[in-house]
Amino acid sequence: MIFSRRRGLAFLLRFTAVLAVCGSFGVALAQPLKPIKILVGFPPGGGTDAAARILAEKLKDELGVAVIVENKPGAGGQIAAQALKAAAADGSTLFLSHDHTITILPMVLKNPGYAPAQDFVPVAGFATFVNAFAVSGGTPAKSFAEYVAWLKTQGGKGAVGIPAPASTPEFLVKVIGDKFKLDLLSAPYRGSAPMMADMLGNQIGAGVASVPDFIENHKAGKVRIVAVLGAKRQAALPDVPTFSELGMSGLEDLPYYGIFAPAGTPKAFVDTFSNALAKVLTQPEVRNHLSQMGLTVGYMTSSQLTQREKAYAQAWARIIQNSGFQPQ
Repeated sequence: MIFSRRRGLAFLLRFTAVLAVCGSFGVALAQPLKPIKILVGFPPGGGTDAAARILAEKLKDELGVAVIVENKPGAGGQIAAQALKAAAADGSTLFLSHDHTITILPMVLKNPGYAPAQDFVPVAGFATFVNAFAVSGGTPAKSFAEYVAWLKTQGGKGAVGIPAPASTPEFLVKVIGDKFKLDLLSAPYRGSAPMMADMLGNQIGAGVASVPDFIENHKAGKVRIVAVLGAKRQAALPDVPTFSELGMSGLEDLPYYGIFAPAGTPKAFVDTFSNALAKVLTQPEVRNHLSQMGLTVGYMTSSQLTQREKAYAQAWARIIQNSGFQPQ
């Protein structure tokens, strides 16, 4: 009888402990059950904003909570990144960003106001993409070679729009100028949307931005994508050569899209959101929509996103250093 009572007591203690652990886990998972705000560092109408809204709509259904997109444009995403750093680490605020804000700005600014490795937690990645060189409809060139030849008839000088200063598009413009002996001037905008407006109005003859920023107007014949970065041609642009094919090597490493949370955000939330994103990315509708924008869809865990960012940083650190650019 005593032995049975002891066994019963031991079982009761173990059962209580299990309930306590499950209860704590349940509390952790209950924290995300509030509206989730996804910050975007660029204006509405650009590729980053479009991707955020596609995902937010589906994540809302998957998580069972409101998921809203809040644009905080300016300084190449710097304002949104600083807002993420200041946000509560409770899963209510996230940041959807590409390489520029997370990787490039910390390399070109002495004090961007945030340090991604210390201030942010990578939640998950959802795509890679390539930047592209496009010409406006008012430019007679139908190819990159024709653009170079046309520009040389104009004295070899030309302005090229870029979505943000000290960005990979700006460094690409310098690499192109050096390679083809052109005097190219980078014209920075506050995001790809206003740059595109000027290209559509033939206020500027060319621009560099991501394929998602150009793809719809390219398909409509309003601008012409004439070259892309990356190791191979893009499925959405099979007739457009890579810069490698044009004789420019070292531009093969691909930028990425990821979602980040403030440092200290509970792992339970990070895992819950990451798993929800993985499920959303299996939906044909989502994959097709993002693919048509020129993205290569691919789920990345937190650790995989971290590795992708490190590889990209190493590739562009060399290019930035070779350009002679000094952090400002």
